[in-house]
Amino acid sequence: MSSTVLRPTPHRAATAPDVPRVPAVLKALLAYVGVRVLGLLLLSVWAHRQGHGVWPVLAAQWDAEYYLGIADRGYARALGGMDGGNNLVFFPLHPVLVKAVAAVTPGSRATTGLCLAVAASLVAAWGVFAVGDRLHGRRVGVLLTVLWAAFPVGLVQWMGYTESLFTACAAWALYALLTDRPLTAAWLAVLAGLTRPTGIAVVAAVSVTCVLSWRRPRALVAAVVAPLGWCGYVGWVGLRLGRWDGYFAVQRTWRNEVDGGVETLRSFRRLLMYDSSPDLFLVLVTGVLLASVVLFVLSVWDRQPVPLLVFTGVTLVIVLGSGGVYFPRARYLLPAFPLLLPLALHLARASRRYRALAVAVLGSVYWGAYMVLVWTGPP
Repeated sequence: MSSTVLRPTPHRAATAPDVPRVPAVLKALLAYVGVRVLGLLLLSVWAHRQGHGVWPVLAAQWDAEYYLGIADRGYARALGGMDGGNNLVFFPLHPVLVKAVAAVTPGSRATTGLCLAVAASLVAAWGVFAVGDRLHGRRVGVLLTVLWAAFPVGLVQWMGYTESLFTACAAWALYALLTDRPLTAAWLAVLAGLTRPTGIAVVAAVSVTCVLSWRRPRALVAAVVAPLGWCGYVGWVGLRLGRWDGYFAVQRTWRNEVDGGVETLRSFRRLLMYDSSPDLFLVLVTGVLLASVVLFVLSVWDRQPVPLLVFTGVTLVIVLGSGGVYFPRARYLLPAFPLLLPLALHLARASRRYRALAVAVLGSVYWGAYMVLVWTGPP
């Protein structure tokens, strides 16, 4: 890759061979699991006091129900009305994995979907650490992993949703670009493009980075391969519905259209200026969106590598430029973990980093439980 795109791996001092040390990636994964288990414990206690169980909330409600329906009965064959019920809006990789794994393992498909999400979250956390470690060393890698675990809606990482699977594909695709493996990045972009609509952000990161290395044949091949997953599913939906804009027509039945950010600004204004008693969860979503814009500016200021900036930039454009429903937008930003790099770098130099991390973790634990037990809509 061109030196204008990637940065060299920072020098690391050698450690004494006679001093046993826990590998940094293991520290990161243990910290990640610790944050998520703490969140699960609070959720369990809170749910018990409300008189209902945790498993249905995590494994079989809201979007998870749609994915399980796809695994059981397949996709719709008609467009339908403006009811937000057409399951063609959901990309296929997760339900295909659920169906395949459930066929050879005991337990229900709901349990399989939840277990796959948890397993994917560990792969994702490893990838998040790998990117941070590659760019700025082990301490930043560990801190970046903890911050991703402590994302305000981080509970979704251990639900029957696709955020963990998508983040795993995105993180390792970015790492492959940082380590000059464009074809590996391209095939991971194919998987990301089969997982979520925002997979186009991973495709863009891979394609732009590879085009910048256009003199290298394998980079050009990677730029062509990367869009195949996303374009393949969107094209298949069009053929299934018999119209070229089939997938986008499905999105419109869910009232999701690109409006350049008009509805986002209206929501900001309503929640921050006119609503005298806004729902706390919507206030949280607004805070996450505004903070993400600030963090992207800081990422540009820090001159992050091109693949990371393209990935987070395109993700932000999609999330902020949508005229669709407002409440899930914090969740849509969960895979955009490079936005947390400026915070990880700051904490790596801060003397009170553990206090700040504790606040972030406890906040995430609380908001995760609030999201599924108090907020009345989907995450």
